[in-house]
Order: sequence, then structure tokens, then C-alpha cells
Amino acid sequence: MVPNVIVLVSDIDFFDKLPPNSEGEFMSGTKFWQKAAIAIFATLLLTACDSGTDSAATSGNGADRSDIESLTNAGGGSEPAESASVEPARPVVAERLPYAEVDEQLVYGHFAFPEDMVDALPGVIVLHERWGLDDGIRALADRIAGQGFVVLAVDLYGGQTATNTTDARDLMVDVVENSELANENIRQAYQFLNETGQAPRIGSLGWSFGGGWALNTAMLFPDDLDATVIYYGQVTDSEARLAPVNTPILGLFGENDRGVTEKMVRAFEDALENLGKEYEIVVYPDAGHAFADPGASNYKERVAEEAWLKVVEFLNDNLVVDAP
Repeated sequence: MVPNVIVLVSDIDFFDKLPPNSEGEFMSGTKFWQKAAIAIFATLLLTACDSGTDSAATSGNGADRSDIESLTNAGGGSEPAESASVEPARPVVAERLPYAEVDEQLVYGHFAFPEDMVDALPGVIVLHERWGLDDGIRALADRIAGQGFVVLAVDLYGGQTATNTTDARDLMVDVVENSELANENIRQAYQFLNETGQAPRIGSLGWSFGGGWALNTAMLFPDDLDATVIYYGQVTDSEARLAPVNTPILGLFGENDRGVTEKMVRAFEDALENLGKEYEIVVYPDAGHAFADPGASNYKERVAEEAWLKVVEFLNDNLVVDAP
């Protein structure tokens, strides 16, 4: 059953800023809104009936409880800290809106784009860390949008967030044990940015728990995703899993990470090298897990800023389409 709700009325601002159609005519917000609402409704209906219709999307890398235990014990804090966000480089518009229906439930994400957006912009699927889609992740999504991207921060926890490591562990375990629901969530996020957001290229980016799912997104769309950024997320050295992936990968890790160890990272790097993949792996000396989180005990401002500049450059190189 598809609910009688598509997108919040306050979200119409986005559609007012979309580019002309294929005939060169600029669609009014109302006209595009009507078409977008129909498209979203049809997408949700088709997906609910047949989640396997998208031939581009394959199965993901999966995960297990050992990955969850590693992340739980990786360090970085026992509870989410107050968000210490950095203002976006340019003003952004951000809204909460539904982008998918999974297991007969609407899934709401955080959608952000530059306020001065005129032409279609590349998209980024943002995947939250273990605490869930909280204020800190929304602020990070806004910061990415401020660099000139349309951003959808997805929710893998069904609207829940964690306030302590026990709750975070339980939520992560639930996602792992129901990984196909998470895969379907991400498939529809990609479809939303591709079809409704009109993004010419799409990447994924995540931190910690979400970093592993950013890699998983590349496995779901091995020929269609244009960039993947992994901040200290779980990785694999399975060449069988990585072989189909043709997405450029940027991995950012800490030398002292107890959850995603340097040994694991180097094995991942060796597998990518053996397969001839396009990648860059950076392991920062004296950095631990969550080194880029301003509220975490392991936060390192200099390393976080260096990593951020590398991320912006990587996204621009792989997602921005040069004007003819």
C-alpha cells in the first residue's frame, strides 16, 4: 500500500529551482511539482511491487556482527556530542522529505541543495554514522550541499537515533540483520536523486557505520555510481566482492583506529590494487576512529580539515560535469 503522502508542501522550493526540460522550456514549480509527485508515487508503487526491477542495482557487500562490535569498540565517544558544525560555504535550502518506501513504510531523509541553484547539480547520498540521522549529520549534509551538490542524507534507522553505545549497537545490528531493507532504502535514494533530483552524476559518502554503507552503495551500483567516500568505515579485502565495482573510491582512515585497523585498510588497498581499481587510500598518522567528528574524543581539527579538502577535490573531480 502506498500512503497518500508524497512530499511535504514546504519542499516545493526545490522544484522551483530545477532547470529547463528537454524542450528548453523552464517548468514552473507547480508544473514540475505535479510531474515529480506522479513520478515519486509511481516509483514507490513499482518498488513496493518488485524491488528487483532495477537491473543496475545488485546485492551489496553485506556485514556481520563482528563489524558492529568493531565499530562499537573503536573509540570516539560513548554518546553523540553536541553538533559542532561548520557553516556551508554558500547558503543552502534544507528540508525533511520522504524519498522511499521500504517495508510499507515511508522513509524520510534530509534533503539539501544550494540556495542559488539554477542548473541540475551532481548528487551525493550521505550515510549516517552509528548514532543515526541526527543534527550532526544534517549539518554535514548541508556543508556538502554548500559545495555545489544536491544532497540526500538517508535514514537507515527508520526515524530512530541513538543516545548511547548500547542503543547504537542495537540499531546497527538491526540494519545488518535486515540488510536487504537497507539495500532497498539506498536503491530508492539513488533513484530519487537520479530521477527526481535530475542529478547528472551521483556519489556516496559516509562516516564509520555509514562509511561501510557508502562502499556498499558502490557495490549496489557498480557501474552507475560515480564516486565513493569512506570515512573510517568497514571495508573488505574480498576481491570477489570488489571486482564488479567501477566506482572511484576515496578512503580516509586513522592509523590508531581500533575498529577499522590499519591492517584491514591495507588489505582493502591491496585488493583494489590487484584489481586495477581507481582509488586513493589515506591513513592519517596518530589519528583514531571518528577523527573528523568535532564532537568526538578523537577529533583532530587539522586532520579533519585536510581530509575535508581532499573530499571536496575528489567530489569535484568525479561528479562535476564540465560545461560544454
